[in-house]
Amino acid sequence: MSLLNDFKKFALRGNVLEMAVGIIIGKAFGQIVTSLVNDLLMPVIGLATGKIDVSGLQFKILTGEGNEPLIIKYGLFLQNIIDFVIICVSVFFMIRVINSILRKEEKAKPVPKEEILLTEIRDLLKEQNSQKIQENK
Repeated sequence: MSLLNDFKKFALRGNVLEMAVGIIIGKAFGQIVTSLVNDLLMPVIGLATGKIDVSGLQFKILTGEGNEPLIIKYGLFLQNIIDFVIICVSVFFMIRVINSILRKEEKAKPVPKEEILLTEIRDLLKEQNSQKIQENK
């Protein structure tokens, strides 16, 4: 019974639950990014580049008579790099848009009276301190 209680405590801790929620949201966000790249950006990029497909590029190395050649598929590697760059740029711009929206919401929040008073007190103390320093010189 102790093992079950220990597992229950572990599974219901805040960090584990937050991590699980993060993984689920991350997977859903990954699907959004994949759709953005594959369904919106890649058709436009394909149209702009004349639908160049580098994934089929390969280099064959003959290994000897009767043996199959060694095939190095560098085109797939290049395509993965291109996809990675496009995804990174897409995520960068998505995060920028989200951050700008959050900043606008943050600026719209009214400043509490206590914070205004504390700021005024801080400024007065700084002013008094600088006056004392000048008097001691």
